[in-house]
Parts: sequence; structure tokens; C-alpha cells
Amino acid sequence: MTVPVVRFTVRGIDTVAGLGRPYTCVYDGTCKVCTRLAHALEKWDRDHQIEVVPSQAPGVMARFPWIPARAYAEALQLIGPTGHTWQGAAAIEQLLHVLPKGKLVAWLFKIPFVRPIADRIYKWFARNRYHLGCGEHCQSRPVDVDFRDR
Repeated sequence: MTVPVVRFTVRGIDTVAGLGRPYTCVYDGTCKVCTRLAHALEKWDRDHQIEVVPSQAPGVMARFPWIPARAYAEALQLIGPTGHTWQGAAAIEQLLHVLPKGKLVAWLFKIPFVRPIADRIYKWFARNRYHLGCGEHCQSRPVDVDFRDR
């Protein structure tokens, strides 16, 4: 059974379409490392396929109501043209398929065991991102987020 994709609008604008780009990447805007990577992603996206927004931007949760608030604190979110959502290492894999030169690296995910290893590395990064090159502002992460059990 296929679950139909529910399309939401905010003031008459299709929420998935956003700026008219097929993909929206939502990252943790309070993390200095994540912000640097988001800026790099914007530069690599020469075809303008990806809208890059911090999870703290006004209206993000209203725009993507199927994504739980906690998920934004836990992992990168990538929303596709139909509303399909990838998170964490799966989002990075999908981004590689979208980016012009990403396909040169995306094939790595087809190697057995690479995806589980990528998931573990991503979860490690997510747990430790507030200590990797961040200043005091990174200590403002949500108090209820605990990544130790992952």
C-alpha cells in the first residue's frame, strides 16, 4: 500500500516547492560546522537544485509538518520534490546524487557495508558536532536532545 504524499501550503505557496528548487536541505543553524558545510553545499550546487535553510528559520516546522521537531536537532533533513524525506547519512547520499560532481563519490554507497559505516560516522558526528570547532554559542543545543543512546 502506497501512502499518498500530503501537500501543504503556507499562504497559498506549496511548502515542498519552497523557492522553486526540487530539494530542500535543513541543517542545524546553531552549529558552526554545520553552517560551514551548508555554505559549501550552496557553492557546490551550481545547478541550483537545493534550497539550504537552517532548522531555526521561521516557518520551517510549518512548512514540513511531517518531520518531528526533534528530528531537526538529531540529523540533517533533505526533502525531495515529492515530499520524500531523507535524514542523516541517507540525506548525504541523496545529496551526492543531486550535486553535479557528487556522482563521482556517490558510487561508494553501493559497496557492501559502506551505508552502515556511514550511518555510524554520521551519528558520531551528530553527537559531537557541538564540540567540533564550535564556540560557546554551540552549547545552546536543545536540552532534551541526548545522542548517547544512538
